[in-house]
Amino acid sequence: MVQKQINYDIKAIVGLGNPGPKYFFTPHNIGFLILDHLSQSAQSEWVEKHNMLQSFIQIDGQKILLIKPLTFMNNSGEILSYLHKSGIKIENILVVHDEIDFDFGKVSFKQGGSARGHNGLRSIIAYAGQNFLRLRVGVGRPENSADVGNFVTNVFVQSEQEVAQLITKASKLIESLF
Repeated sequence: MVQKQINYDIKAIVGLGNPGPKYFFTPHNIGFLILDHLSQSAQSEWVEKHNMLQSFIQIDGQKILLIKPLTFMNNSGEILSYLHKSGIKIENILVVHDEIDFDFGKVSFKQGGSARGHNGLRSIIAYAGQNFLRLRVGVGRPENSADVGNFVTNVFVQSEQEVAQLITKASKLIESLF
């Protein structure tokens, strides 16, 4: 868990996922689902701009930009040039993503590191390097590693209630940063 007294100066939270109804309730879209929860809790609306959906929220008096890239997972890093032009550096970003190496329900922060096979992270790292904070959200792993692609892009095997509890848990952890 990240210590609150450390100042991360987060100005934007990027949730990783894929656009469209086909991918809505899938493990790969947990980043989108968590940002939807944060936006809805703040009664903020999503606006499409520069190939992403944007929403502004306040957490503990700080204005935070929420971003859902509309580039599909493998090209998530494309939105970083817009953020850079807006004065938001890679070290001011929290990336929320699915983590198959964690059991479903485990959530933790990580500073920096490699993509470890995650194509959304690989894209972000290719555009801006590894110096960003991540919230790794455990979605579990299929028994057969050859099934990972289908596992993360098909509907959750867990119940809607279990997924909702995970979304709430991750949202509270994000709020604890501020």
